[in-house]
Amino acid sequence: MLNSKQRAYLRSLANGLETILTVGKSGLNPEIVRQANDALKARELIKGRVLETSPVTSSEASERISTETSAETVQVIGSKFILYRENEKNPKIILPKRRKK
Repeated sequence: MLNSKQRAYLRSLANGLETILTVGKSGLNPEIVRQANDALKARELIKGRVLETSPVTSSEASERISTETSAETVQVIGSKFILYRENEKNPKIILPKRRKK
């Protein structure tokens, strides 16, 4: 589970990212989920968007993809969403540590 500091850090990293995942009029299908899974494995942080013709909203797409790929939703704004999943074997993104109480 990401804390607010970690989410803010990931949002700042995502600013420069290209949108690599597009959910279109066919909605969410296994191919889109597979693409998201492959991209998360390679990059850890991805940006996606949902076209107006899609039968699902960006928050629905983000929630379903994150559930099926064991990722976390960093942010959903308008038609865009950002997903993060740490690569256990070879992490590329080092998150700020959680504060200890």
